[in-house]
Amino acid sequence: MGQISEAEQFLLDQIRAGDQAAWSRFVERYRGRLLSFAQMKLPQRADAEDIVQDTFVGFITGLANCRGESSLETYLFTILRRKIINMYRSAHTRYVCLVQDVYRTSADEESGSNVYEFFASDETTASVYARRDEQSDLLRAALAAALQSLVDGYKKKLNFRDLEIIELLFYCQLANQTVAGIVARNEKNIAVFKHRCLKQVRELAARGGTPEPPDEGFEDLLTEVWEAGRMSCPKRSTIGAYLLETLDGAWHDYVGFHLNTLGCQFCRANLEDLRKQTAADESRHVQARIMESTVGFLHKPR
Repeated sequence: MGQISEAEQFLLDQIRAGDQAAWSRFVERYRGRLLSFAQMKLPQRADAEDIVQDTFVGFITGLANCRGESSLETYLFTILRRKIINMYRSAHTRYVCLVQDVYRTSADEESGSNVYEFFASDETTASVYARRDEQSDLLRAALAAALQSLVDGYKKKLNFRDLEIIELLFYCQLANQTVAGIVARNEKNIAVFKHRCLKQVRELAARGGTPEPPDEGFEDLLTEVWEAGRMSCPKRSTIGAYLLETLDGAWHDYVGFHLNTLGCQFCRANLEDLRKQTAADESRHVQARIMESTVGFLHKPR
């Protein structure tokens, strides 16, 4: 879920050139998954449809702001998510993972914290690190590359248990004790693992000459970078393979964790959209079979 792909860039160039067919393909490609995500957040389907429409309007009218720093899907989800938050100030909408609703929302309410401070700025995030200056962009890019390297390494080695742990630590930003309970590990082991990962991320980020970020707020920054880049989110094709139960065992278990335990709502929206498409395809297939087997029995005009 990193930078824009060549295929996406080509489609984007066509849209910028005013190609209506390209715009139609773009809307058709992303409409379903955005609608599924909106319906998770809004009780009325009409509201979900309206806000998805507003998302596409926001995209096309702000096309100059799409700089290719993330995939088009991630960019669209960012627009949609902010519109939902502005429309429906639910205390749960700050977090992108279901597990956070269980472990973190009640703590926020008890402490009286304002969950909307995260979205208070017109910037991409409200972090002190998110000022749109060159140093901030370089820092975030370096951290994104470092986190992606960490995630890719775990995936390459099929080390999904450690990947699940860093998702809980950095994507969800859960406490060590909570993570230990979810993955059935010792809390001290989780603390050691987290310290090692933080050190590794800092070292990887520093290789490009990026200034070292201060300790204060560093984990918040990592969570923002992770959310923006969706570092560990499976590809849509992988989610489709999970739906069809064609993934190998280790991959199947990990994607199931990401979807159902972590509960990444971006990926769950993709899953729901794929389910609807599969159901529609099956319905069309059944209809075609019925037509093929019955058309010969139609009375021919005399």
